[in-house]
Amino acid sequence: QVQLVESGGESVQAGGSLRLSCAASGYTYRSACMAWFRQAPGKEREGIAVIYTASGSTGYTDSVKGRFTISRDNAKNTVYLQMNSLKPEDTAMYYCAAETWTPRGCTVRGLDYMNWGQGTQVTVSS
Repeated sequence: QVQLVESGGESVQAGGSLRLSCAASGYTYRSACMAWFRQAPGKEREGIAVIYTASGSTGYTDSVKGRFTISRDNAKNTVYLQMNSLKPEDTAMYYCAAETWTPRGCTVRGLDYMNWGQGTQVTVSS
């Protein structure tokens, strides 16, 4: 059984920063794809960042590139999302997702992930 627990979401003002955490248990974290998704009310779920835990290789969607950084602390089985220069458009429920790595590699496609956390709310006020 895979369990993912997100934390760190809160209300901040535009231009501020937050760091989200995703603590993983119950699976082989050392060789996994870990990704961050977000979903705003009335909008589609959007994949924004992904990391391969073994190598640290990362990928980002254009909407957050240059502002958000995904990283991992393998000793803590935890993945982080550092969010800087936050905008009101970043307001959403943020979800962590995980999947055991396969030779096809890591993606930021929601359909490629079977394991999801419950989410943490980020609200950015103007």
